[in-house]
Order: sequence, then C-alpha cells, then structure tokens
Amino acid sequence: MTAPWRILSLPPIDEAVVRGLLAPLGDAAEVRFPEPADRSGLLAGLADAEIVIGDFTGRLALDAEAVAAAPRLAFVQMPAVGTDSLDVPALTARDVPVANAAGFNRRGVAEWAVGAAFALCRHLAWGDRAVRAGGWPQLELAARRPRELHAQRVGVVGFGAIGSEIARLFQALGCEVSYWTRRPRPEASATYRDLDDLVGSSDVLVLAVPLTGETRGLLGPDRLALLPDDALLVNVARGGIAPDDAVLAALESGRLAGAALDVFDSEPLPDDHPLRSHDRVLLSPHAAGASDRSQLNLVAMVRDNVVAAVRGEDVQNVVNGVDPQVRRR
Repeated sequence: MTAPWRILSLPPIDEAVVRGLLAPLGDAAEVRFPEPADRSGLLAGLADAEIVIGDFTGRLALDAEAVAAAPRLAFVQMPAVGTDSLDVPALTARDVPVANAAGFNRRGVAEWAVGAAFALCRHLAWGDRAVRAGGWPQLELAARRPRELHAQRVGVVGFGAIGSEIARLFQALGCEVSYWTRRPRPEASATYRDLDDLVGSSDVLVLAVPLTGETRGLLGPDRLALLPDDALLVNVARGGIAPDDAVLAALESGRLAGAALDVFDSEPLPDDHPLRSHDRVLLSPHAAGASDRSQLNLVAMVRDNVVAAVRGEDVQNVVNGVDPQVRRR
C-alpha cells in the first residue's frame, strides 16, 4: 500500500477548515500543522513534509533555510496571489513547483480599488469623520474640490488578473484607462504606456503589480514626482512597491492629493506611523480581497490543486516554470 502524502498546512488558515477541504483525499493524505506554530515548529514539520500549504501572512516564511530543511518537499501551494514569503529561486532549483491562487480575488480587489477611488475623489472618509465629530462642513468639502470619477485619467501599474479587471471596471464607468506591464498585452482594450509616461498622465494611479526584486521601490520619490498635480494613489499591490515614506512625502509636498492604501512596508502599520493620522489617506488592513466570494474561490483553488497533486494530475497556476505534475521524492 502506498504511504499517505504528508501535507503540512501553515497558519493562519484554520485547522478545521483545512481538514474539511482535504477530506476527499481520505487515507491518501496525512494533514499536519506546525507544533508549535512558530519557526521551530515550521522547521520540524518540514523534515518529512511533501506538500506545504503556505502562510499568506509571511510570518512563517519558506526561506532558503526552510527549503533546505525539507528534503522531501514536492509541491508548495500558496493560498494567495503573492509568493514573496517564499524563496522561489531555491524551490525552483529543487524542481519544486510553486502554485499560487491567481485570480481568486480579482473581482473583490478590483471593486475595492474602484470604491477607494470614489472615496478619494469625493472625500467620503473625511466628510464622515467631520460629521461624526459634530461638524457640518458643506463649504469646506466643496473647497476640497470633489471630483467625478468618470472624468479622471486612470493608470494601472500591472496588468495580470487583478490589473486587467481593475481596468475593465474603470472603463465601464467611462474613465480613460492606460496601463503598464513588463509585457504589453496586444488584446487589452486599455492603452499601453511606458511607466514614466503612465505615471505622468494619471489622475488616479492604481498599483496592482506583484512584489519582486524588480518592483520593490518601483514607485519611489523620483517617479512619484512625475505625477500630475493633485493626483490620487490607490495601492492594492504590496507594501514596498511605493514605499510608505515616499508616499507620505508626496502627500506632504502636495504632489499627491490623496492615497488609498491597503498594503504597507510593515504590517501591521506601526501605531505611531504618520499615515495613521493623515486626513487625506484612506487606510485598510490588507483586506481588499477579503470578500465572501473571494474566500470561496480561494478555498476551492487550494483544495483542487492539493487534491490534483496527490492524485498525480497536473496542478494549476504554477508560477516558477516547473513541471506541473507533482512527483514524490
């Protein structure tokens, strides 16, 4: 009889949820969890793990040391789009396929980006705070020059599953939409521009690109200085692509009229960080994709891929170019 596959599932996905998802595998798989749920438990659990369901928070990262501690590792499934908590080159060198959950939250994140742009254009959060504080700032709100979203030029940085959906929704509202990505999409209905041109011609700039070595600091002080006066920034990508200090400096200089930020350099955002008290910033706790529909999509994708791996079928959404048929070591 073939020994069961050993699956190590990392926090924060609840143990009961994982066991329920993988119940169809029956005796073909043995599901384990790090004990304790810290670095030491991770390294101990990796000693005989064959499949790992990753930690989307990045707290228990599969770095080079962790990869080296997993001699039998055959497949890594991230319950997220981003893979920045993994040492992907180390896994690739070991011929370990790495899959993400590309597209699971594309609509949820895109709707958040559009909603955040609406909120910035009409100063919704500022008005709400002022009225709750006992004010009635009709004239002050008008002095802030609220805008109609359809009249804004929108630039989207990144044009994967999420970026293309963001572009589609803004176009449906009547916005002129342009985009930048490393490989232009001939089929895209939005207009391709090089990055500096895109930044310099966007009234609303939306970041939807993965965090990699190439994109870290992509929107630093020099590039943010190219923005038109009174531009707005919406970041649903990752912290570090537009570093917090650079965004804050652009706000203080007046280059940015407002920013909606779902992600930050360090998460949670430090209690004393000046972004927390800035009245032209809309803050969100890295939850743009946290809709009920997105979560259903996510668990289905994780389940389907892990089941496929155990059954010898090709897994989907492999991001590192390794053969999608998972093989035991």
